[in-house]
Amino acid sequence: MTQAIGSEAYEGGFASPVFDAQSVFRSLMEAMARPGSIGPVTVRAGAPDPLGPVMAALLLTLCDADTPVWLDAAASSEKAVAAWLGFHTGAPVVDEASEAAFAVVVDGLALGAIERFAQGTQDYPDRSTTLLVQVESLTDGWPLTLEGPGIRTRASIAPRGLPDRMADIWAGNNALFPRGVDMVLAAPDAVAALARTTRIVRGGN
Repeated sequence: MTQAIGSEAYEGGFASPVFDAQSVFRSLMEAMARPGSIGPVTVRAGAPDPLGPVMAALLLTLCDADTPVWLDAAASSEKAVAAWLGFHTGAPVVDEASEAAFAVVVDGLALGAIERFAQGTQDYPDRSTTLLVQVESLTDGWPLTLEGPGIRTRASIAPRGLPDRMADIWAGNNALFPRGVDMVLAAPDAVAALARTTRIVRGGN
């Protein structure tokens, strides 16, 4: 049920904004550089439900007035989420997924087609949406074996809270290279990343 905006929209945030953002950014950059690795996030940020503490920390670190944000149905159903995001980061919330710099997906099982997000262009592949997907865990879900740049041989993560068709979804994203989206997985205490160059190995161990 949609709730009225209360004080939760203005509470939370980082205790030490500069240092906390730097800490989260380091963990995120390490995860992006080494897809499939798990980067602990020790900083917590309060935010309205259904945003978890790590998702909130990512938003506070990455978003500003120049980064339009799209919210999935689970996040947009709570008015306090958009109000919190605007108050703490200044980021505008957009209705069209293709207009977003960042997409907040708190219901990963309902991720749906990622072609609706901005894919960038051949000349400017960086003009794409980065998906921030909240998952329940990175270690006790369905295993994904990964290959690609930043991975010595293979890497494996086991996110819980992604669609069963994740391998198919991501193969379609790979086919668009150098266009395509990048994905950050936000667990309750850590992050992991799937770059557009990362491949999910079918049947891999």
